[in-house]
Amino acid sequence: MEKTDDIQSCQNEHEEDIPTSSPFDFVMKQFQGKQSSPGKRKDRPSAIKKFFRGFDFGKSEGRDRRETEETEINNSEADDQSEKQDLSVEDGLSHHISEAESPSGEQRFNQFMQKLGKKPNSKNVDLNNCALSAADVTELASLLPFLPELEEINLSWNGCVGGTLKALTVHLHHVNLLKVLRLNSCRLTAEDVTSLGEAFEIVPQLEELDLSWNSSIGGKLSLLTKKLPKGCKIKLLKITDCNLTAKDGESLAEILNVIPKLEVLDLSINKHIGCSMKVIAQDLKNVPGLKELNLHMCGLKQDSLQGLDTALQHLAELRKLDISCNKEIGGGFKGSTAHLASLKNLEVLDLHQCCVTEEDMTVLSQVIPLLSSLQELNLSSNKNVGVSSDPLLGRLRFLPKLKSVAISNCCLHEESFSSLAEAALHLPELEILDLSWNKCVGGNLKLLWGALKLATEIQVLRLSSCNLVAEDLALLTLLMQDGHLARLRKLDLSYNNNISDEGNDYCQKSNDDFRWTHCRFANGGKWLGWANGGG
Repeated sequence: MEKTDDIQSCQNEHEEDIPTSSPFDFVMKQFQGKQSSPGKRKDRPSAIKKFFRGFDFGKSEGRDRRETEETEINNSEADDQSEKQDLSVEDGLSHHISEAESPSGEQRFNQFMQKLGKKPNSKNVDLNNCALSAADVTELASLLPFLPELEEINLSWNGCVGGTLKALTVHLHHVNLLKVLRLNSCRLTAEDVTSLGEAFEIVPQLEELDLSWNSSIGGKLSLLTKKLPKGCKIKLLKITDCNLTAKDGESLAEILNVIPKLEVLDLSINKHIGCSMKVIAQDLKNVPGLKELNLHMCGLKQDSLQGLDTALQHLAELRKLDISCNKEIGGGFKGSTAHLASLKNLEVLDLHQCCVTEEDMTVLSQVIPLLSSLQELNLSSNKNVGVSSDPLLGRLRFLPKLKSVAISNCCLHEESFSSLAEAALHLPELEILDLSWNKCVGGNLKLLWGALKLATEIQVLRLSSCNLVAEDLALLTLLMQDGHLARLRKLDLSYNNNISDEGNDYCQKSNDDFRWTHCRFANGGKWLGWANGGG
């Protein structure tokens, strides 16, 4: 600034000292007026003016400097404007390039699935046991807006899902066609359960919900039911091994009031839920379309069984009833089977390890043969099945649709085994027969000779720890050589010490005659396999 002021001061001093017009200017004007036309005076200055221009004594010098400064300023402004235009063009190009290079939502989803080793499917996101991180769950949530046709989400067996579910549920409104949500063993927290409950309103098409193996749900089931809309379309509800409490049983009863279309209810391995089974049973009448009820190891007692029987009168569509591993219901069947016989559509009945008494056997011998649609019956680990004088096993002949009979570890006696063998002659559709851990079978397998000859559909025969002898093995050999048991695929002869050597020798010599895929010998030894005579 000081330098500029000095220059300006110097120019002013020159202007004060030098006259405004000189004699030379006058001569020049006269000369130019005669030699040049007005239109060309500026374009073609005279040689004299050019000569004297260098002696303009400050005035022309100041003017030239000002003109130079103005030109420089104008040029600078023009350069700035040009640079701005160039930058604008570059920004535009960069924007278009960025848009072209950035992946679409579909591409991002495909990349996400491929990163986890899964095949992309816009209708079914199956990330079961994929070691997901919290960041993966968040990323999946951000992709939901690009999956409007999504119907199934499976995040089971990913522990890191716990505590992050809210990030997912807040985006579920983008996938309002969702029908299946599986969150098995995800370490869900109370906050997760709350978030899930709040999401029910935005997934009106949800039909299957599986929360099994999340122990922290215990005592918090009410958080799930608060916003469950009445008339919910849920057809399958699984809450296996979730440490449910008696209080949760009351919450579950409330759920049954708003999900009238429920078809499958699985509460297995919740040992404390039995205390509230009466409350639950009372509301089972609200789900008349129930087809499968699993109460395996639920801590049921005799009074629970009575309440359940009352509910059965409303469950005409029931196909499967599993009340196995509830040891305290033993002795309670006498007053609790009045409505069991009315289940004409029942196909599966599992009563294994229920400590049934001889009195229970008397009742069951009258009821079970009336279940005309029964296909699977499991009475295993009930020792009184074998010692009872009641002819339950003999009456299985009245159930021609039976495909699976499991009577392992039932202390069968020769008489009861004989009754079973006779009944088996009338079971043409039998596919699975389990007689394991019944020592009386050893040496008496010949009693099954007739049944095994007629058992054209049998695929699995389990004779583990039956005290078999070489004669029994020879019988099986003969049946095979005669072309019987053509569809047999699994034969379990393990823990039969008396035939371990003979069995292995037989496999080595006669493998061309084998048609099963697995055969097991010796004391839990390895499975030896053949398929259609192949090694």
